[in-house]
Amino acid sequence: MSISSILNSIDNIIWGAPLIILLSAVGVYFTIQLKLLQFIHLPKAFIYMFKPEKSKNQSGDISAFAALSTAIAATIGTGNIIGVATAIQAGGPGSLFWMWLIALFGMSTKYAESMLALKFRTKDKDGFIAGGPMYYIELGMGKKWKWLAKLFAIFGVMVALFGIGTFPQVNGITTALNDTFNIPISITAVILTVIVASIVLGGVKRISKIASVIVPFMAIAYVCASLLILGLNFDKLPSTLLFIVEAAFNPESAIGGALGFTVMQAIQSGVARGIFSNEAGLGSAPIAAAAAQTKEPVRQGLISMTGTFLDTIIVCTMTGLVIVLTGTWQGAEEGAALTNLAFSQGLASSVGAVIVTIGLVFFAFTTILGWCYYGERCFVYLSGGRTKGIKFYRVIFICLIAVAPFIHLNTIWTIADIVNGLMAFPNLIALVGLRHVVIAETRSYFERLKKGLIEG
Repeated sequence: MSISSILNSIDNIIWGAPLIILLSAVGVYFTIQLKLLQFIHLPKAFIYMFKPEKSKNQSGDISAFAALSTAIAATIGTGNIIGVATAIQAGGPGSLFWMWLIALFGMSTKYAESMLALKFRTKDKDGFIAGGPMYYIELGMGKKWKWLAKLFAIFGVMVALFGIGTFPQVNGITTALNDTFNIPISITAVILTVIVASIVLGGVKRISKIASVIVPFMAIAYVCASLLILGLNFDKLPSTLLFIVEAAFNPESAIGGALGFTVMQAIQSGVARGIFSNEAGLGSAPIAAAAAQTKEPVRQGLISMTGTFLDTIIVCTMTGLVIVLTGTWQGAEEGAALTNLAFSQGLASSVGAVIVTIGLVFFAFTTILGWCYYGERCFVYLSGGRTKGIKFYRVIFICLIAVAPFIHLNTIWTIADIVNGLMAFPNLIALVGLRHVVIAETRSYFERLKKGLIEG
């Protein structure tokens, strides 16, 4: 067997029924137990995003908005452009529906894990805020579960170095710039490596500062370009949405049996790429959330769940609708080239490819920065809370940025899927184990809010 076929076999096992069921079950459970919190309190969450907490007893390294920006920076990346394209190619247009569904339930999961990160955060031996699944596993579930916390941290470092953090993002940037502007891959690789090195060596405050500026700008610009295409083709939009839903449940009827798409392929592709993009359940966003300057875990949990909404329900939807609406998903192009073609046809101009490429560069670049920080905090946990070896981690990260452009696209996505899935298991087990803490803390917050005991 070839390395590629071995990796694909491992990927199919990890992203088989057990993980999909576990991800879905956790999201459904919290949605029910928290009484549709992600729908009812979404407006409040957006208000909190721009309304700083007035309490003087706050702890944290960065503002709540900066923490969200760092988390969104890590989530809105190649998954929103390349990931959506590969999902539709692998599972058909119906995969977009399953991507939406897992994101809606995933918002409650993102809330729960981010809230727990604030509840059980601590400080490392150098005085910096330390939080995330490895800490709420150890401090919330007890010392006997420390092995699970270490397992999560090991997988977190692997995802940062070999998954979302490096290979897919860098390869996406270099390939897109080469295809659109004919910039040699080697030149882009050198420039990107130097820029990343200059930023990540500055730590979370520099990363969050860059993310707070780039993230809002890049997301709004990309969505506006997508809305323009949808507006120009508004007459096709209703039929496109119906086609996506039909393809999710009956692909043979909607698409035609010749293409060979099945419901399971649609679910698997939609869930895997959806989680790759929004990271709900992976346990990554809580690492950034833990650094927020706030004393209310629930407040930051609400803010954090908006990241999943913005990432998948907004940005991924834009990409997916343009690809399906233009019909380009049926062609031979793949990855960024497919999305480039869809936007070019949608705008009837090569400007579409330029927009996608620029968006991809910004999306992927900020994801690299965010995931460098995630991996860094997992590395510090494995080092016993010491930051002395952190420069070693950063050097390895930067070196992998340099080699990432020269690895094959399919291999990159398969490796990323595998390590993502491995990272999800320990975190989901912890969410199940600490479910009563999530429910009790949430009820307490809203009761105090109703009585006027805390700021709304």
